Amino acid sequence: MRIPRPRSLAGQLFAMQVVLVAVIVASGALFAYVIDRSQAEETARRQSTATAAAVADSPSVAAAARSADPSAVLQPYAERVRRDAGVAFVTIMAPDGTRWTHPQPGEIGRRYLGETEQALRGEVHSETTVGVLGSSIRTVVPVFAPAAPGDPAAPSAGRKVIALVSAGITIERISEQVREQVMGLLLAAGGALALGGLGTHVINARLRRHTHGMNAGELSRMHDYHQAALHAVREGLLMLDGRRRIALVNDGARELLGLGEDSVGRPVAELGLPPALTGALLASEPRVDEVHLTADRIVVVNTSPVIGGEHRGTVVTLRDHTELQALSGELDSERGFSHALRSQAHEAANRLHTVVSLIELGRVDEAVDFATAELELAQVLTDRVVGAVGEPVLAALLLGKASQANERGVELVLAEDSRIDDGVLPPSLPARDLVTILGNLVDNAVEAASEAAVSGARTGRARVTVTARAENPSGGGGELLIRVHDTGTGVDPDRAADVFHRGWSTRGSGRGLGLALVRQAVHRAGGAIELGTGPDGGAQFTVTLPLTAAVPA
Repeated sequence: MRIPRPRSLAGQLFAMQVVLVAVIVASGALFAYVIDRSQAEETARRQSTATAAAVADSPSVAAAARSADPSAVLQPYAERVRRDAGVAFVTIMAPDGTRWTHPQPGEIGRRYLGETEQALRGEVHSETTVGVLGSSIRTVVPVFAPAAPGDPAAPSAGRKVIALVSAGITIERISEQVREQVMGLLLAAGGALALGGLGTHVINARLRRHTHGMNAGELSRMHDYHQAALHAVREGLLMLDGRRRIALVNDGARELLGLGEDSVGRPVAELGLPPALTGALLASEPRVDEVHLTADRIVVVNTSPVIGGEHRGTVVTLRDHTELQALSGELDSERGFSHALRSQAHEAANRLHTVVSLIELGRVDEAVDFATAELELAQVLTDRVVGAVGEPVLAALLLGKASQANERGVELVLAEDSRIDDGVLPPSLPARDLVTILGNLVDNAVEAASEAAVSGARTGRARVTVTARAENPSGGGGELLIRVHDTGTGVDPDRAADVFHRGWSTRGSGRGLGLALVRQAVHRAGGAIELGTGPDGGAQFTVTLPLTAAVPA
């Protein structure tokens, strides 16, 4: 018959603990029984020895031993001592072993069943042997003749043994005493077993709730699956304990946040993350799809507190938004180009209608002059950009931004010393980062110049000037310089350090991401960005990027 085994870990532990408690209690009971038995036998030996010695030292016993009928005197005395001392028998006998007293009067006159040789030599002898009353622990003590007159302190070794006294306690009586003690012990052991079983049941019921009734194998497999899933997902996963320390982090989160191997156990506040991101991780309320910037990446953060009567921790998921944000920037640029083309088509149609109308009115010369002037204005900027900027992505971006700026009444100017030849930019400086940097700087400058012109804060033509040139591109340590300044109102010097923080804007909420992305792209390329005041009084941003493969600091 197969004994059913508990499947859950809690059940297995409960069974093991119950068996362990039972074994401990049984072992303790057996040990106590052996100790009690040994102590009871030792107590019986001492009691029999004391009783026999007391009888042997009695002068009346020595006197009766020398009388004609010792039994008549000693039998009542021995029985009285036996009852008072609580022993099974007190036998007084002649040196040859003939009994003078016995609890069973029929045994008087018969030979004593036990060892007497040592007692006859004047020694006290204890033994366990079988007699008339059964197995017993007994002690035989010699009775010496009284000392000679005038010599009360004579040693017993020189005195004659005139009788022997044997007192004993039966093993049955000892066993009865031990049984009484064992019954109490068993009651205590049963109580201990019941109490231990109850405590074990309570502990294991709690363990069963925490392990959801799974056994050790299932828990081990779940741990393996957990570890595999944790390191397989590309998204970042971070778990914080109730004290806002990292309890668990997967490979994706380490990469997104730039964490080292020693990050587990460290408080979030000591990880050196941007303040806004740190605040999101430490927040007690959930965060949903919040965009945050690190030194090199854009991450989407979701947090979910673990609540169980108190804040026990936080589960954080992280998604890399850098690639998507870069693609979104390129898409915005493409939309700008498309919008610029539509605007140019609309303007071209207006100009064409004007030329046709002038021809219909017979004003051919004016029509030619008008058409030529518009073509020259458009061609001058195109020729300037194409001739100075050999990088096609930057050239297209500048032409598109020029059209957008023109729609807002802002003139986009490419500085005379701008020069970027095709093939100068290294692979470590991707075109999408250049679009992010230059596109956001131009957009901010156009907006600032337009607002200043509309509000009257600046008079004259609203203008944005762009400088883009490669300096010493073949010397092994060249750099790309991008400078954008406008005719806006500029930036308060006291707030210069805040403009690159995500969410900072002077144009209301929901803004303030562009310059943060610019700084991130510059950092990723190993460059630097500075904010100052341009020659026209507006803000001037200067970006320098190395033209060699750079590793971000």
